[in-house]
Amino acid sequence: MKQIIGRSLEGDVREAVRGLEPAPSMLLMYSDKEHFEENVLTLEKLYPGVPSISGPGIFYGYGHSPRGVGVCALYGVEAVTGVMHNVSTAPVTDIGSLKRNCMSIGAGNENTVCLTLCTGNDACALTTLYSVLSHHGIHVSGGSVEAGQSVAYNGIICPDSLVYAIVKNPMGKAKVYKENIYRPMGEERYIASHTDPSTYYIGELNGKPAKLLYEELLHITDDQVTDSTLVNPFGRIVGNDIYIVSVSGTLGDGLTCYREVNDSDVLVLLELKDIKSTVRHTIDRIHSDLSRVSGMISVNCFFRYNLFEKEGYLEDYLREMAIAPHCGFFGYGEHYNGQFINQSMSCAVFE
Repeated sequence: MKQIIGRSLEGDVREAVRGLEPAPSMLLMYSDKEHFEENVLTLEKLYPGVPSISGPGIFYGYGHSPRGVGVCALYGVEAVTGVMHNVSTAPVTDIGSLKRNCMSIGAGNENTVCLTLCTGNDACALTTLYSVLSHHGIHVSGGSVEAGQSVAYNGIICPDSLVYAIVKNPMGKAKVYKENIYRPMGEERYIASHTDPSTYYIGELNGKPAKLLYEELLHITDDQVTDSTLVNPFGRIVGNDIYIVSVSGTLGDGLTCYREVNDSDVLVLLELKDIKSTVRHTIDRIHSDLSRVSGMISVNCFFRYNLFEKEGYLEDYLREMAIAPHCGFFGYGEHYNGQFINQSMSCAVFE
């Protein structure tokens, strides 16, 4: 397969696609909010019938800018796109078309991935999506756009939806990865209770008010809680893995988060690892798994964007990850198989 990236700092999709080769197999577009709907319609006019998914967000690829539009074109792949409507209430409604799309792509051994963009209620939407994809051996990488925004597929604007592209690479492998730059801070485990998954609220941890416990553990005050999640988020333990739970704020004596936590979930407090060595390890894993990397599409959490900017590492990070044509966007939560995660990087890599 082949991946080519185009961009326009002015938000003009016509300018962004000038360097693309004809007849792409699939298109992925990230656009600033101001030009998003116009760019979706224009992209469909320029490439009628080419499967595409699009979302509003800060595009990166050979650098980044808060403004503008980026287009990623894939060649030599097979792709089918679709949508799950009403993700806030009933994502299961479109499970029939999802099943048909999975059957039509004919997923092979380790050569098919699903790219996703979602407007919210990601955990529920992903559970529904992955309940079908997992039976076909299809892994997921994607992310959530800013609350209140729409996504699109094949030129159609879709509010309250998850759009997806199932991509098969006949020329080699296609794999997904996630990167966690945090590690457990000590051995203590915290059992969540008095939670409200609908508002991402945690009332108590180990029977103590969650906010007061968080402040006590980090020796911080109320006004430091939100910023502290950059360095010390929580992690939800799932089997042998840890999925990050970002703290968004406080509510009474409890905490609000950017993903749901349920009663009896087991959490651990996290701390930063060495960021550069963690990124190097991710790159080494990719090179070990794939004989030749032809393209990479990723989603980085906005918290990583803020942290890397603060550390003066963002541009170096994007250069290090350019082991092949690489692009993506900074999202509000990441998708990795059936999990909705925070403060992470999720990517799909093609051989």
